[in-house]
Parts: sequence; C-alpha cells; structure tokens
Amino acid sequence: MRPPTIRDVAERAGVSKSLVSLVLRGSGPVRPEKREAVLRAVRELGYRPNAAARSLSEQRTRTVGVLLDDLRNPWFVELLDGLNSLLHAAGLHMLLADARLNRRMGHDLAEPFLDLGVDGLVVVGTVPDAGGLGALARRMPVVVAGAREPQPAGVDVVAGDDEQGARLATEHLLGLGHRRIAHLAGHGEVGALRRRGFETAMRAHGAEPLVEPGDLTEEGGHRGAVRLLSRPEPPTAVFAVNDMAAVGALSAAGELGLEVPRELSVTGYDNTSISRLRHLWLTTVDTAPHEAGRRAARCLLDRLAGHGGAGTVHLSPPTLQVRGTTGPPAEDSGRPGRQAHRPASSGPGRAVP
Repeated sequence: MRPPTIRDVAERAGVSKSLVSLVLRGSGPVRPEKREAVLRAVRELGYRPNAAARSLSEQRTRTVGVLLDDLRNPWFVELLDGLNSLLHAAGLHMLLADARLNRRMGHDLAEPFLDLGVDGLVVVGTVPDAGGLGALARRMPVVVAGAREPQPAGVDVVAGDDEQGARLATEHLLGLGHRRIAHLAGHGEVGALRRRGFETAMRAHGAEPLVEPGDLTEEGGHRGAVRLLSRPEPPTAVFAVNDMAAVGALSAAGELGLEVPRELSVTGYDNTSISRLRHLWLTTVDTAPHEAGRRAARCLLDRLAGHGGAGTVHLSPPTLQVRGTTGPPAEDSGRPGRQAHRPASSGPGRAVP
C-alpha cells in the first residue's frame, strides 16, 4: 500500500494542495475551519511530509548545528534542554557535535555542519578560532551560549553576568563572617570574570583575596582544595569557579576530616543538578541554564527570520541559592543566626538576588 500524499490530504480535506502546504508550513492566512480540516485529514491518513522534498522547496534543511565545548559539563546539558525545547516547537532539529573530540582528532569544528547544510549554528561554551566563527556568521546565523570571549560581528551571545555572580557568592561568605576566603579559579574569559568579581568583593571589604589556579573539573577542584587546605593558615571558606570544582573541594574537605560547613564553607557556581543532590546540597550561583538555552534559541530564530544586526550580548542576572554548605567560620559558631547543614529531607534553597 502506497503512503498517502499531499494530494490525498487535499482531497480528504476538500481543499487545494497549495492550502495544505500553507497549513503544514504554518505560514500564510488560513481560515480556522480549513486549517482544522487539513490537520484532521493528516491525522486520519497518517500523512508525513517528505523532509527531503520540503527542504528542496524551502531551500532549508530545518536543522540547527550545535557545537558543544564539553559534553561532560552538566550546565551545558541543562542549556541544551532549554535550547531544544524552543527549536523543536519551531519545527527545527538539533545536530550535535563534540568540539573537544573534533579538536583532538584534528577536524575542522564546523565542517560537518557545512556539509550537512544546517540553517544555523549554536556554539555552546568556549570554542577557539573566532576568525573561523566570523566566516561562518557570514554564511549562516550563529549564536554563542555560555561563553564571554569577544565574538565577531553578527554573532549574538547569551550568557550570565559572571562578575556579578561571583560578587554575590563572595559577599555571602563575607557576610557570614569569613575573611580567609579562597577562590578555586578557572580558565578562559568566564573564569577571568568570576575571579575579578571575587577579588573586587574581597578588596571592597578590606580582605585579601587568595586565588588558587585550576580548571572546571572535579579533579582540578580536589587538587586545588588540597593545596589550599594544607597551608599553614588555611581558608575557612572556598568559592569554586563552578559546581564541579566545588564537588572536588567537598571531597578534599572530607578526606582531610573537615566538617562542612562548621569548619569549611564551600560555594559553587551554576546551580546544576549536581548541586541539588541531597547529600551535597551545595550553595551556588544560579545562572538559569535552561532559560539561557531558550534565549539562545530565540536569538537564532530571530536571525533565521531575517532579523539580525551587528550582534548583541544578552546577560542574565544571577541569583544565589543558599543551601547547606555555607555557614559562619568555626570561631563564630556560637553567634546567633548560624546556618546549620540541612538534612537530606530539606526543601529548595533560598534564592538571593
């Protein structure tokens, strides 16, 4: 039995083939009763549009390339969920590539997307070669999400206000009474902005900032925290560049016999699903990755619709989620208002703007 065609749908609905096409594309003025007749005929016949033929007629593939800097980063995973939710609603499909793997194998990062003829590209995280990105932006809409490096003209950027978020985390620790606060730093422009926010807040309160270079991984956070906590005068609080590094710091504290938060406070960044695990219950900065993904999708859809320009930077305001890994330093543990570690059954963290 042959599959139903657009002609079959038109005959069943009692309309023309061109009107069926308008309904399926979601474009053009169509009376509600006609649209419903077409959609009912599609359901009854089990009609599925031929994607290849539609791509040829529209000169679009209805696909979006997504170049991901690091598949292991949980913040990127939540951003992808928000990105896909809006793209899918618009009838677009994501094609995902791992930039880290492509670099390791010596491949051109964007070549697969060019070969497939994607309609646009979303770069998630920090990917080198801004010049190459500029060349791509002259051929298709490009949006960068979750990175703060300078981008070529015509490229939109969606990210959080990293410097402000770092100030929130640091001022929270200072407000609890900590003065020996260390920052487990990261790399790239995002790492530099978070470090700057930490140092600015510390100096504004007359405290000396202590920075331990590191990376964005759990292992890097663990190594850095061991070095910090082995100092003659170890910090009483650690602000990590992201949640993964904070988890490494918590592991180091546990191995050294330090009780969190009574003997060491730890703050992360990103409010990923990891931070909300009940046995961690990590105080962290929320950058709303799901909404960042949706905003990146909106930017791309605007450019696909012909609304572009020189490129805009969209920064989301961060908030602080206060949970169970931060409290006053041990010497002030008798002070009123001490925040105890919450049990596994405790509810959502408190957001601090």
